[in-house]
Amino acid sequence: MWSDQYVEDAVYEGHQEFASPYAYQPPAYNYEKHTGDPRQDMEYERQYQSTQSTFIVPDVIKNFLTYFRKCIKDQNVYGIQDAYENGFSKLTERFFKTNPWPDAEVVAPIVQNDPVFLNLYKELYYRHIYARVASGPTLDQQFESYYNYCNLFNYILNADEPVGLQLPNQWLWDIIDEFIYQFQSFSIYRCKISKKLPEEIDVLRNNPKIWNVHSVLNVLHSLVEKSNINKQLEVYASGGDPDSVAGEFGQQSLYKMLGYFSLIGLLRLHSLLGDYYQALKVLENIDFNKKNMYSRVPACQITTFYYVGFAYMMMRRYQDAIRTFSNILLYIQRTKQMFQTRVQMYDQITKMNDKMYTLLAICLVLHPIRIDESVHSQLREKFADKMLRMSKADLSEFEQNFSFACPKFLSPVPPNYEAVTVLNFHKEPFMLQCKVFIEEVSQQLLIPTIRSYLKLYTTLPIQKLAIFMEMTEDELKTHLMCFKHKMKNVVWTKGTSGLEGEFQSASEVDFYIDKDMVHIADTKVARRYGDFFIRQIHKFEEITRGLKTIQA
Repeated sequence: MWSDQYVEDAVYEGHQEFASPYAYQPPAYNYEKHTGDPRQDMEYERQYQSTQSTFIVPDVIKNFLTYFRKCIKDQNVYGIQDAYENGFSKLTERFFKTNPWPDAEVVAPIVQNDPVFLNLYKELYYRHIYARVASGPTLDQQFESYYNYCNLFNYILNADEPVGLQLPNQWLWDIIDEFIYQFQSFSIYRCKISKKLPEEIDVLRNNPKIWNVHSVLNVLHSLVEKSNINKQLEVYASGGDPDSVAGEFGQQSLYKMLGYFSLIGLLRLHSLLGDYYQALKVLENIDFNKKNMYSRVPACQITTFYYVGFAYMMMRRYQDAIRTFSNILLYIQRTKQMFQTRVQMYDQITKMNDKMYTLLAICLVLHPIRIDESVHSQLREKFADKMLRMSKADLSEFEQNFSFACPKFLSPVPPNYEAVTVLNFHKEPFMLQCKVFIEEVSQQLLIPTIRSYLKLYTTLPIQKLAIFMEMTEDELKTHLMCFKHKMKNVVWTKGTSGLEGEFQSASEVDFYIDKDMVHIADTKVARRYGDFFIRQIHKFEEITRGLKTIQA
C-alpha cells in the first residue's frame, strides 16, 4: 500500500477492550497526602517546586509511578484506567498545572528502567507539555516526542507476536489523537519561518524526515494492516464473526482498537490535507448508521462525525452533512452529563459542539431541510442571527463562520526556507480551502431569495420574477438552472461506504419552466402524526403478545 522507503521511524502504540463499570478499589498511592494544616501543606508544595532543579521527586509521585508501572506490567486494565484518568490528572492539577512532569531520566530509577513504561510515560509527559506548559514545547521537545512515538509504535508493530500490553480504550484513542495533533502542530510551527532564527531554520532544513507526512501516514496504515481491521469491519457488517478474519494480531484488543482508531486518524489527516474523497474512502467499512461495537470512546465518536460531516459539506453533499451533524449533536445533547466531571474533555467537546452547530447552520442556509426539533431549537437559540445574515447573502459572515468551524488545514510539504520574507506560509492551506468554499457559496447566494419568491406562488411569469430579482430574464434563467443544480445532491441511502449514494432533491419547492412561465410545486410533505402513533401502538401490541407468550 505504502512504499517501504517511507517506513522509517514509524510510530505506534496500543490499547485494550474498554472496561465495563467496576467496583472502585482504592489504589496503593495517596493522591493528596495533605496534613490538614494549610501552612504545612503550602510549605510542602514550595519544597516540591524547589526540588525541580535538584531532581528530587516527592514520595507521592514515586508511589504513583510505582503503582502505575505495576498495573501496566500486570496488565491490570482497571488499575491502568484509574491511574490514567484519575491519578495522573489529579496529581497534574496539584503539582504540574503549568509545569512539566519530571524528566524520564529522573523517573527511570523509580520504575526500574522499564522501557515500555518509560515509553508510555514520555507519551504522557510530552502531551502534558503541549497542553499545559505556557511556553509550549521547544523544538528539541517536538523532535524527542516524535522519536518517542517512533519507539512506541515500532515496539508494537515490529514484534513477531502480539506484545503483552493492554491499555484502556480512552488512552489508545488519546495516543492516536495526540500523534496527529503533534504532527499538525509541528507542520504549522515549521511554516512560520518569518520570525525564526537562522539556526532554527537550519535545524528544520536538515531534518526533513522529522514529523514527515509520509511517516505519519505509514504509521496509521501499518496499524490498520497489522490489525486486519478492515476485514473485521466487513465481516462484522455482514453479521459474521470478526475474529474469523482477525488473525493473530487482530484478535488482540490492543491491535484491534489501534487499527480502528487509526482509520479515524486517517479520516482526520486526509481532511486536514484537503483530500475529502480519500478521507471518506478510508471509512468505507464503517457503518455510521448503526451502533458500532468497536468504538466506545465519546471523543472518538465526536471527532469521527465532525470530520465526516465537514468532508460531506466540502463535497457539496449538504443533506448527508446535515444528517451527520444532527446525529452527533443529538448524541452530545443526551450525554453531556458524562463529560462534566472531566474538565479538559468537557471543554474540548463544548468547543467541538459549537463548531458543528456553526457548520450545521451553514449547511441549512445552503440546503434547508427538516432536522430534529431539539437540535433545531438549540440552533435557533444560538445561531439565528448568523443564519439570517448568511441567508441575506453576506459573504463575510460565511467566511467568518467557516474560519471558526473548519479544521486547521496543513500543507503536506515543508515551506521554502529561503523565502523568509513571506509571512503567511502557515495560512496558505486555509486560504485555499476558504477560497474554494466561498466560490461555491457565491454561486448560491441568490437561491434563498429565489426560493422565498417561489414559495409564494403556484405559477409566476419569468418577466415578473426578473423584476422582483432586479435582473434580466436571461440572468434569471441562469440562476433558476443553478437552483435546480445545487438543490440536487448525492445522498447516502444504504451500504457502509459513505461515498455511495443516489442523486436526490430535498428542496421544499420544485418548479419547471414552460415558455415564459414558472410552474411551482410545493414538495414539502407534512408530518403524518396519526400514522406514526398507529405504528407505535402496533409495535407495543406485538411486544405485549410476545411477553404473554413467554409467560404462558
